[in-house]
Amino acid sequence: CMVTALKQTVSCGFCFAGSAVRTFTPFHFLVEPMDVLSVRGASVVMNCSAYCETSPKIEWKKDGTFLNLVSDDRRQLLPDGSLLINSVVHSKHNKPDEGYYQCVATVDSLGTIVSRTAKLTVAGLPRFTSQPESSSVYRGSSAILNCEVNVDLAPFVRWEQDRQPVFLDDRVFKLPSGALIISNATDMDGGLYRCIIESGGTPKYSEEAELKILPDPEVPRNLMFLRQPSSLTKVTGQSVVFPCVAVGFPTPYIRWTRNEEELITEGYERFLVLAGGSLEIREVAEDDAGTYSCIADTGNETVEAQAELTVQVPPEFLKRPANIYAHESMDIVFECEVTGKPTPTVKWVKNGDMVIPSDYFKIVKEHNLQVLGLVKSDEGFYQCIAENDVGNAQAGAQLIILDLAPATTGPLPSAPRDVVATLVSTRFIRLTWRTPASDPQGDNLTYSIFYTKEGINRERVENTSRPGEMQVTIQNLMPETVYVFRVVAQNKHGPGESSVPLKVATQPEVQLPGPAPNIRASASSPTSVTVTWETPLSGNGEIQNYKLYYMEKGQDNEQDVDVGGLSYTINGLKKYTEYSFRVVAYNKHGPGVSTQDVVVRTLSDVPSAPPQNLTLEVRNSKSIMLQWQPPPPGTHSGQITGYKIRYRKVSRKSDVTESIGGTQLFQLIEGLERGTEYSFRVAALTVNGTGPATDWISAETFESDLDETRVPEVPSSLHVRPLVTSIVVSWTPPENQNIVVRGYAIGYGIGSPHAQTIKVDYKQRYYTIENLDPSSHYVITLKAFNNVGEGIPLYESAVTRPHSDTSEVDLFVINAPYTPVPDPSPMMPPVGVQASILSHDTIRITWADNSLPKNQKITDARYYTVRWKTNIPANTKYKTANATTLSYLVTGLKPNTLYEFSVMVTKGRRSSTWSMTAHGTTFELVPTSPPKDVTVVSKEGKPRTIIVNWQPPSEANGKITGYIIYYSTDVNAEIHDWVIEPVVGNRLTHQIQELTLDTPYYFKIQARNSKGMGPMSEAVQFRTPKGKVSGTPSGSAGKGSRPVDLGPDYKPPLGGSNSPHGSPTSPLDSNMLLVIIVSVGVITIVIVVIVAVFCTRRTTSHQKKKRAACKSVNGSHKYKGNSKDVKPPDLWIHHERLELKPIDKSPDPNPIMTDTPIPRNSQDITPVDNSMDSNIHQRRNSYRGHESEDSMSTLAGRRGMRPKMMMPFDSQPPQPVISAHPIHSLDNPHHHFHSGSLASPTRSYLHHQVNPWPLGTSMSHSDRANSTESVRNTPSTDTMPASSSQTCADHQDPEGTTGAYLANAQEEDSAQNLPTAHVRPSHPLKSFAVPAVPPAAATYDPALPSTPLLTQQAPNHPVHSVKTASIGTLGRTRPPMPVVVPSAPDVQETTRMLEDSESNYEPDELTKEMAHLEGLMKDLNAITTA
Repeated sequence: CMVTALKQTVSCGFCFAGSAVRTFTPFHFLVEPMDVLSVRGASVVMNCSAYCETSPKIEWKKDGTFLNLVSDDRRQLLPDGSLLINSVVHSKHNKPDEGYYQCVATVDSLGTIVSRTAKLTVAGLPRFTSQPESSSVYRGSSAILNCEVNVDLAPFVRWEQDRQPVFLDDRVFKLPSGALIISNATDMDGGLYRCIIESGGTPKYSEEAELKILPDPEVPRNLMFLRQPSSLTKVTGQSVVFPCVAVGFPTPYIRWTRNEEELITEGYERFLVLAGGSLEIREVAEDDAGTYSCIADTGNETVEAQAELTVQVPPEFLKRPANIYAHESMDIVFECEVTGKPTPTVKWVKNGDMVIPSDYFKIVKEHNLQVLGLVKSDEGFYQCIAENDVGNAQAGAQLIILDLAPATTGPLPSAPRDVVATLVSTRFIRLTWRTPASDPQGDNLTYSIFYTKEGINRERVENTSRPGEMQVTIQNLMPETVYVFRVVAQNKHGPGESSVPLKVATQPEVQLPGPAPNIRASASSPTSVTVTWETPLSGNGEIQNYKLYYMEKGQDNEQDVDVGGLSYTINGLKKYTEYSFRVVAYNKHGPGVSTQDVVVRTLSDVPSAPPQNLTLEVRNSKSIMLQWQPPPPGTHSGQITGYKIRYRKVSRKSDVTESIGGTQLFQLIEGLERGTEYSFRVAALTVNGTGPATDWISAETFESDLDETRVPEVPSSLHVRPLVTSIVVSWTPPENQNIVVRGYAIGYGIGSPHAQTIKVDYKQRYYTIENLDPSSHYVITLKAFNNVGEGIPLYESAVTRPHSDTSEVDLFVINAPYTPVPDPSPMMPPVGVQASILSHDTIRITWADNSLPKNQKITDARYYTVRWKTNIPANTKYKTANATTLSYLVTGLKPNTLYEFSVMVTKGRRSSTWSMTAHGTTFELVPTSPPKDVTVVSKEGKPRTIIVNWQPPSEANGKITGYIIYYSTDVNAEIHDWVIEPVVGNRLTHQIQELTLDTPYYFKIQARNSKGMGPMSEAVQFRTPKGKVSGTPSGSAGKGSRPVDLGPDYKPPLGGSNSPHGSPTSPLDSNMLLVIIVSVGVITIVIVVIVAVFCTRRTTSHQKKKRAACKSVNGSHKYKGNSKDVKPPDLWIHHERLELKPIDKSPDPNPIMTDTPIPRNSQDITPVDNSMDSNIHQRRNSYRGHESEDSMSTLAGRRGMRPKMMMPFDSQPPQPVISAHPIHSLDNPHHHFHSGSLASPTRSYLHHQVNPWPLGTSMSHSDRANSTESVRNTPSTDTMPASSSQTCADHQDPEGTTGAYLANAQEEDSAQNLPTAHVRPSHPLKSFAVPAVPPAAATYDPALPSTPLLTQQAPNHPVHSVKTASIGTLGRTRPPMPVVVPSAPDVQETTRMLEDSESNYEPDELTKEMAHLEGLMKDLNAITTA
């Protein structure tokens, strides 16, 4: 084929004979069919011509079906490929020719392309919807003759005048509808007019109408429109006529605007104003759309008419598909970008057939076609077809699949070894492998991973990202599907051998309901909201019920309600408050995906509380100033629009005056009578009306106005009281109290009073001058002032005391014997000041006033001033506020901060001193800043261990109870995909072990207090150091041990030699097994001996102490120990080295940090089958919690961000059960036994004072299985019963002894068939922690839900494929799953057990026993090491 660049080339591929190179060659349409309007009986040609070197075969489709043109006598194919239709057939009930036509071109052994589709429209039978009517017109004016026909016939209309054709120009023109407009009429225009439809066949004539031309009388005539423009929709390239015909005298002048801007038509060929004023737009463009206005103006009057022009654009290609070369198994994308108006839809065609989207053919980014896992049959022509209401277009490209080039000379790699799936989820699988035997270093090898669904021959390929990398994660898989994987290594010579195919099944995904669509919330009243939704589209199994969650905006306590239908009305909400709502559907598998939150505000209402702190200040004899504060937050019930003030004379209670003001919080009431007592009350207004009013408060206007025409007189007295660095100044007002005093000016200085001046309020009678020098002579002056100026000064001098004189303490405010009583005398200070903490930023202050009557009713105009400050010695800055009742709400405080408060009272011009102080500490709030100074360092000598250090948050807002460290190798991963490490709150450092060498990790830290989780720190990057690859780890058990370089996530299959990837595992060496059995026996004997020794050493006094202790536990849930009790140290049982270590206890057993721990990654939750007795030792704990000596890991409740969880289960979802299970570490032959300290979902805490050898819950497996209770963690739970899980273990109970427990655990008791889960110990004791009794009053905090452990039912057959549980993303599944927790014995039983237990020993006894025990342990350690 010739390679030529022709118009709009869509290339075709062809293989040269005898040539190894395959090229793209042209195969495209030269001409494509266009839309046609025809009439019945006419002939039509649909044009089509295609080009390729080999002549293409042309066929035609009509409405998607191929036409059989061989036997068709009316339709025939022309030599160039066009379609000729003779004598179009069209009737009311038979329209065989009208429709959509498409040309199809095919070249054998090459492929097929299709043209655009063209529409053939046949005009209907001619008929008139309106006909011309006789009329008369003044000379020089305009006339319109109507001739409306059906739309498709309008192009076939023409006009005759006196049976002669009318010649059209810009004065006489025809509208697209068929009407004739004659402007600037002359005598020649008079005559008989008719319109004719000529659509083939016999012409159809309208009736004739006479147009008379009258002489213009030239008298004023009203301006009016004969024809106004109407709104139009046009396609780009078409022409538009907006008719606008106006008549009147003087002759109107017509102008046009577009989008309210003058339309300039001069110099523009496309815009033309025809005679008479109509507007024609030729070749409409998209920018021409808008609002067009025709304005007719006679000079005396103006009229205007408007019309909208909407412009539609056929599809156009911004980016056409490009030809692609590819190899088999690759993924490719054909790109196609289109534009148009309306937005076009895109479909793809391959070799003329529609591409149906599937797992391997996907539409991505709206328009692009992605083909996954190419096979040879995917070769051919791909066309992108874009279509909208006004047109369609096609563009295409060719795909050629090349054979792989032959390898260059040189050795090729052998097959990669030990391909295993180390992580299997519902939708992804991680594979790891070892280097080929031919290239054990493998630094320069890259790897291709080929995979396909079982039974499908279409393979896909994923390549490793860098040379030497030996793991890959295959994403976007389907749940519960078997995939086949093989790995091929490549070196510079080419690809080598393929590994043996590995079959892996992804996890099943529980089919939970999707989010309920179309959730809507509408306020139905000020206190109720109606929420509606529709049935979810996804999920198998019918919906059983819905849970509707709602929460006040800005709060964090979500409530819920169970709903059976598709709507619900929630009552009892706060007025005019924003609430968020979401819905979760439940089916038999549990809760589905939550909907998005919808937010709605309840309707407004009248305020529900009066304004606060109304105070009255008498300004003069005729006016009183009112000041108040808005009603308390939460009681406004809407937007406050103003305040209504009502007042009356106290003597005439019926005569009430009303005044309505704006939203300001003060009002000056003027025009009052002098010397008269008035009562006032204030109410808040909303658009709904008036709320409740305050109580009536009275004040009396002055009898006479004070004089402010002159300065005040001299104050009547001045007293000074010197201290070491301060002087207390007190005074009394001027004797003439008829002159206004606005305040007092105090001047002072050494030797001269003019060095410093301080101004104070007119109400003040005391002042302390601070920061003075000791033993210095100060002169002090006092002047009263008003708006006229300062009065006569009063002088006094004082010498401050020497530095050594501390005999006097400044208590003058409370008791100032040297200060004369001012006149008027001061009032009694308020008493009984109390601070009630309401929230993290609000405290209510209450007090009593002994100067009031016993009922404490305020009837006069007194008011109270509250002052407060933080109780920090350095802080001397007070804040103040006024109140008119005996309480005040102080808001805007800092969380978890101690404040001090005091109150004084003022009545008229008299004030009291400050009251005694009251103190209150605000509640805690979640931390509002992240931990600071996060650093990561590598541990010396342990390259796979790092140490994370940090500092507490600067805004902790409470005692930090814990931290969570998140880490990941992908900084952009969703947060629920990061690994988490919990840390107790009193630690600022933590070790993380078993990291992959030479890998960048990212770390974030989050702090929590009793209120929840704070924000996360910024991600800190740390790259682990490079380490040498070593051989088998020392102490590995048997031949089946894995090499170190398999990475920390490696996990052998549960099925042993039945493992699907064929890496056989052998049982433990019999000698090692013997040693382990002997070790366990010795441990058992040792512990029994110790228990026996302890039991025989009990004394009567010990018995009494012990009973008291147990009663204390069961009664008040706290130990009230005395100073004589010697508490034994807690013991850390470290199974790696079998030695005893004391551990520092947290001084405050943390009530939050003992919730059920979450496993570090998805492998920690694993199904266990019945046949595990022989395979138990082949299992490996995937995180090494036991090697961490520096800190402990617990999880502080559920993350505060509502985590998204995917819960994979087997096909029959089980009741989840958690029980202890022995976990074997492959790296060390010693066994690790966890008694599984499972915290109750209530706030439980661990007692340290139980027994030096905590014994686990004293229940056998069967006890545990039969005594479980389900605790449901729904966010709405207010309180939860405290589950008595504190155990006072009975030494005589053989099931309760540690030795018996260990034996039980090792045997695994397969008859019980218990599902098991790995549980990280949530206590520093690590292994045998005893769950504690939670306090009786412990309430379940909805902000801190427990994290339920996800478990799987144990299958009843050996597992033959690699399956692990996973935690993925399931939307916002906030309602947690039920967790079944082993329940403790009854309280009576617990008491009995406690009475038989012993927890206090004499120090010398304890020391002896400890030494004896340590010696035994060393002996045992030596035996097991040998």
